[in-house]
Amino acid sequence: MRKPDLAAYIADKADISTEKAQQVLAAILDEITNALSRDEPVALVGFGTFEKRYRGPRKGKNPQTGAAIEIGASHSVGFKPGKILKDAVN
Repeated sequence: MRKPDLAAYIADKADISTEKAQQVLAAILDEITNALSRDEPVALVGFGTFEKRYRGPRKGKNPQTGAAIEIGASHSVGFKPGKILKDAVN
């Protein structure tokens, strides 16, 4: 499922226009992004929790040459599924 498909599903379920559903979806995704950039986890009860995670510097290898390289520290986003989502998938 892609973003337009999700917006169409929201429009159908909420009985609103597709354009309005796209605006709602964009607002939700923007706020999740903003919260994570402020180091705030986003918990959607039953679905899961998004959180910012730190990855420290580490050593790696260039796959083409085999030479050792330093990989710098970075942040990434982690997702921990909630019980309802886990149960639905299993």
